[in-house]
Amino acid sequence: MLAGKPSDSSATSSPSHEFVVPLERQQQIGVRYAKVEHKPLRHTIRAVGLIVPDKTRNWQFVSRVDGYVQKLDVTGPGELVEKDAPLLSIYSPDLLTSEREFVELLRMRAQAKSKDARETPQRLIESAKRRLQLWNVTDQQIADLEKTRKASDTLTLLSPFRGVVQSVPVEQGKNVKTGDLLVEVADLSVVWLWAEFYENELSMLQVGQKLAITAKSYPGQNFDGTISLIDPFLDATKRTAKVRIDIPNPDFKLRPGMYVNAELEMDMGAALTIPVSAVMPTGTRSVAFVDKGEGKLEPRIVQLGTKYGDIYEVKSGVQENERVVASANFLIDAESKVQGALKAFEETPAPGTNP
Repeated sequence: MLAGKPSDSSATSSPSHEFVVPLERQQQIGVRYAKVEHKPLRHTIRAVGLIVPDKTRNWQFVSRVDGYVQKLDVTGPGELVEKDAPLLSIYSPDLLTSEREFVELLRMRAQAKSKDARETPQRLIESAKRRLQLWNVTDQQIADLEKTRKASDTLTLLSPFRGVVQSVPVEQGKNVKTGDLLVEVADLSVVWLWAEFYENELSMLQVGQKLAITAKSYPGQNFDGTISLIDPFLDATKRTAKVRIDIPNPDFKLRPGMYVNAELEMDMGAALTIPVSAVMPTGTRSVAFVDKGEGKLEPRIVQLGTKYGDIYEVKSGVQENERVVASANFLIDAESKVQGALKAFEETPAPGTNP
């Protein structure tokens, strides 16, 4: 063992505790080396969450008239429907009465001889139009009624968007009352992910941040997510807060109820780094073994910063481009002389302390 040789590193003023592990022996026990490098630092936050429909894109058709389900165009959950596709038709005598009234008002306005004479039927037409709209008659259907002047006793409900049927609680031929749920359609072109993040991670999150979303069902594929809401209330037991992430889903690949992973990667600047495997904790100190050439190793106290994955930010103790043992624990276990050197090294007071 070589001892008492001054250290080459300007990062420490403590005496050298070099020792020798012959190169042949290093090869036998599989010693690995890594270079001290100045690297960009990336911090990654991960969470798991559940896919749910976007509530602003979910449409429930509730019956606004009494009548009978004359025809079901969709029969069960999971059916894909295009925008303006028929969902079901309801027979309603009340609808027929309202449409006849609307057509009669149109006729009265057309027969009026003066502007003043047209004002009264015009006001009544607007009122009748609003009543039809409240019954789920679309603007296009009202426009068609104005052209054809043919009242109908059947109301056909159309899908407001391209989506997926969530539920059809009615049956063909059965009567429905005002307020009954008829059919529910979800637009899954955008879905929500509710993920939970720990309390100490919340300061790193902000609305508008982009995240990478992955699912086991689609290995190797990433979906783009954007934080849209951070719940200010924490779970008192788990110390987590829920975060809502909006995910474009044009192909409807992500389905409600599916578990997915969310990953947020942040740029933390750049710093001098060493591998986590190169650090040996010894009590209150962290030690790295610097390669001095020809089998000589020098233990150095290193001051560490934050851990980023498999690397540490290192603040002092080593210099850029120095080589350190990247398998410190393996080296300690394999070589009793290293353990003895470390013991003597640990007994040496740290710089700035009284012996």
